[in-house]
Parts: sequence; structure tokens; C-alpha cells
Amino acid sequence: MALPPPDPQFVLRGTSAAVHTLHFSCGGQEPDVPILFSGSENGLIHVWKLKTHRAGTALDGHGGKSVYCVETMGGKDRLLSQGRDQRICMWDLAEGRTSVMDSVFTENVGFCRCSLLKVAQGRWLMAMAAKALEEVQVLELPSKTSVCTLKPEVGAKLGMPMCLKLWQLSCGSQPLLLAGYEDGSVVLWNLSTAKALSRLVCHQEPVMSLDFDSEKAKGISGSSEKVLSIWSLNEQQNLQVDKTHKLVNAGIADITIRPDKKILATAGWDHRIRIFGWKKLKPLAVLDYHTATVHCVSFSDHKNSSERLLAAGSKDHRISIWSLYTQT
Repeated sequence: MALPPPDPQFVLRGTSAAVHTLHFSCGGQEPDVPILFSGSENGLIHVWKLKTHRAGTALDGHGGKSVYCVETMGGKDRLLSQGRDQRICMWDLAEGRTSVMDSVFTENVGFCRCSLLKVAQGRWLMAMAAKALEEVQVLELPSKTSVCTLKPEVGAKLGMPMCLKLWQLSCGSQPLLLAGYEDGSVVLWNLSTAKALSRLVCHQEPVMSLDFDSEKAKGISGSSEKVLSIWSLNEQQNLQVDKTHKLVNAGIADITIRPDKKILATAGWDHRIRIFGWKKLKPLAVLDYHTATVHCVSFSDHKNSSERLLAAGSKDHRISIWSLYTQT
């Protein structure tokens, strides 16, 4: 008999707006007490102290426009945020500062989250949807120099890029980009040639979110329909569908694989968070707490796996925090 799904360990309230993005940072002085960053529809980024369950600071850099991506850049004091004001901001939060150090004007009106990849100490690649509808631009940070612009072949009709994932097999190997598009396809791009290596149509509807496990060369994507698609990359760099999993209700807003590659979580339009085993996509739990669309899910990267947490942010203004290790 399956155990009933757990209740949230605790719930964070106080964003006063829909929560669109979450990011944990476990590095720093107290590695066991991670900080959680949340981005909301009202343009604020909240920095949550999980010991007290309260927001320490609220950062305001996007002119009241929805924030839909937050990431740390090597430690909890360097933050990157992206908003509907068409800006990507870089923050310096050291010594209690709350200032935007630099920003990139994307000129893109969609809601495709940028993707970051550390390529060397203090050097990052950032992929983002570009001004031209179907294009993706890759910059190097902090210099903001352009690395390449990825344009689909003439007549490909991929539509807008909806989700991006930069990755590399090992440090020093060629960075690659996976992009999910409006037409339901996932494309693997080579950044050094700016050419598509492979394209796979995995959904009938726009790809809303994807994640990729570079060790297993296997990824997963979700769309506005009732299907999760699992696909892999063979040695010829071709994408192929491995299997699909039918969901009860349509609409996946976010997918994330836990850093230890054992489980994954999906954020559903049906207000639910679903947990699957990553190896065989075995359904493990349905977490039912929120009263509106769940927009985002994020795992903490605690060194000690039994302390790892899952956070989910919803249109209902709440962030639920779950510990999924209690029963195992």
C-alpha cells in the first residue's frame, strides 16, 4: 500500500503576488541553511531565510514587471534575474547591498527563461531568446560579449524559443544548447558553429519546460498538453524519443531533475506537483497543496541528500517547501 503524500514542511507567504520562479543557494557560511530566492509577478525578488521562514530582503529592479527567472552566479551574493521589462539584471548582494550592478536589454517580449552555464572561474555563458522572433542569442558574462546567434534554417518554422538549457559533458568540453520551441520541437545547437545538430518533434503543442541529465544524455520535456516526453542523445548527437508518459491533466509549467539525478518534479497547471523516479519515470507522489497553477519547482543542492528540499511557487502567492526524504 502506497504511503499518503506528505504535507508541506512549511509554507512561505508574503510575496503578495503570483510566484513565477524559485532558486536555492546552499553555498556560503551556513551550508545547511540554504537561501531561497523567489521572483514574483509584481516585479519583486524575495530572499527567504529558511530558518525563520521569512523574507530577509525584497529586491526591486524590474520596474514592477513580472520576474520569471532567478539564478545565482557562483555563490549567494551574485544574482541574475530576468523580467518582463525585457531586462536581465545582475546583482551584487554582498555586505547587505541590494543594487543592480549591470543589466542586459533583451528586446524579447516572450517569457523564455535564460540559461546560465559556468565555463571558467568568473566566466559564464548565458543563452536568451533574442529580439528576432525565432532566434536565441548567447552572450559571455560578465563581459556581455556576443558568442553566437542561433537562427533556425529558412522555412523551419519553429516559432519562438520557449525554454533553454545550456550544458556541457565535462568542464572544458564544447558547450551545447537544448532549446524547446513553440512548434513542439526540441533542437540541439552547437555554439561554436551556430548550427543545429539535431531536431526532434516531441510535442504537438509548445514546449513549456525541459531539463537534461548530461551524464545519462537523457532529457525530459513538458508542454501544454497531457504528455511528458523522455528523449535521449545518441553518440551521433541525434535526439530520439525514448518514451512518453501520459498525465491525468494537461499543462506542465516547469520540470526539474534533482541534482542527484534520482527523482524529478513537475509543476502543473492543475495546481499539483508530481514526483517521478528519473530512471524509469515511475510516478512516486502527487503533492496537492496549492489552490492555483504551480508555476515553478526547484530542488535545493544540499551536500547531505537527506536535507534536500523541494520548493514550489504558485499563482496563489504561496511557496510550499517539501522534504521528500522522510519515508525513504
